[in-house]
Amino acid sequence: TVNHDQPINAQAGVNYTIEVIRGGAVVDSETVHNLMPEEGRNHAVSVITKGATQVPTWYIGLFEGNYVPVDSDKASTFPTSATECTAYLPATRVEFVEGAVAAGVVENTASRAEFTATAAKTIYGAFLVSAQAKGAITGVLMSAARFTAPKVLQIDDVLRVTASFSLTSA
Repeated sequence: TVNHDQPINAQAGVNYTIEVIRGGAVVDSETVHNLMPEEGRNHAVSVITKGATQVPTWYIGLFEGNYVPVDSDKASTFPTSATECTAYLPATRVEFVEGAVAAGVVENTASRAEFTATAAKTIYGAFLVSAQAKGAITGVLMSAARFTAPKVLQIDDVLRVTASFSLTSA
């Protein structure tokens, strides 16, 4: 029997696998789990249960501030609080091009996000947001993750991000 007094538990979030590529070789790699701030959780629950408007396209960005994401982070404040990195190509945040959903997971393995450094930078983390423009303070912040160790980039290094969004029973 189902106990209707007990909440249904689930875990949602993004795992980021980060690779630093220098001269065609991977010189650093790690996988970290995100913080899914209240703004992102509210958006997801609103889409699922209230028919709120879906975000058709999500974007991955990077931050260079020595910042630890917190639950109250929002798209309107995060780029400034975390010091978003904008010294990379392409000209905008990189689209999260997701593959098929399977077993409660969707990821961008077939089209990983790549950022080519246009200046020497130390990158502390990545985030998933609904606005495309670098530095934009609109939309929804779905996820933010601080790397275990900062990634030191030289000009022309590539920082490759594989993002895996999952929803699992807890």
